[in-house]
Amino acid sequence: MTEDASTSNGAPMIRMVHVDKHFGELHVLKDINLEVDAGQVVVVLGPSGSGKSTLCRAINRLEPIDNGTIEIDGKPLPAEGRDLARLRADVGMVFQSFNLFAHKTILENVTLAPVKVRRSSKADAEERGMELLGRVGIANQRDKYPAQLSGGQQQRAAIARALAMRPKVMLFDEPTSALDPEMVQEVLDVMTGLARDGMTMLVVTHEMGFARRAANRVCFMADGEVVEDASPDEFFTSPRSERAKDFLSKILTH
Repeated sequence: MTEDASTSNGAPMIRMVHVDKHFGELHVLKDINLEVDAGQVVVVLGPSGSGKSTLCRAINRLEPIDNGTIEIDGKPLPAEGRDLARLRADVGMVFQSFNLFAHKTILENVTLAPVKVRRSSKADAEERGMELLGRVGIANQRDKYPAQLSGGQQQRAAIARALAMRPKVMLFDEPTSALDPEMVQEVLDVMTGLARDGMTMLVVTHEMGFARRAANRVCFMADGEVVEDASPDEFFTSPRSERAKDFLSKILTH
């Protein structure tokens, strides 16, 4: 895995400079400056409506930005076209909803993009697909369809599908928030394993245990701004801003 995580030119794996985004009158990302180095795990926390998901989606242009630049592995993100598709292939994305193809088996879901986009042979794609399904603990579900799997299994299949493209970066947008509580840990365990293996990850989540255990840095967002950027230890034990203190007091007392 680590060979996928090494940046080719010493640049940060993700770099956002003066990024702004509006939805009409609403200023959802305000002058965001953020860097994530190769192999780092950055967890983005913050109250609802703070811009976390928009930030995550802007990194691979699922949300176009109004101002600023975004680079992946030292290359600016093109606005559209074939170059964007090529760069997107280097950025794996796992959403809140699993977005699996309902009419394809789990193994077909995992092998489709490598064959179509990376031009892998079907045999190679299936071999890697089975390896990844084994890694996320659902190799025995290969011939089932998404509807036959639990939510936790579907999300693990979605992670395997993203990894099948050999991405340089993995983005997770609240990957456990649609899951029943007993399934959350099985997905977080897979993500913790990826972090241990050196995958560059940006994770929007409400899972504080994961942030403490697996993150190198915690970015706390409020009102479209990155208010704090600190180590998990520093953030959870001595947050600097009133917004972060308020946020933590609400979630850590429940």
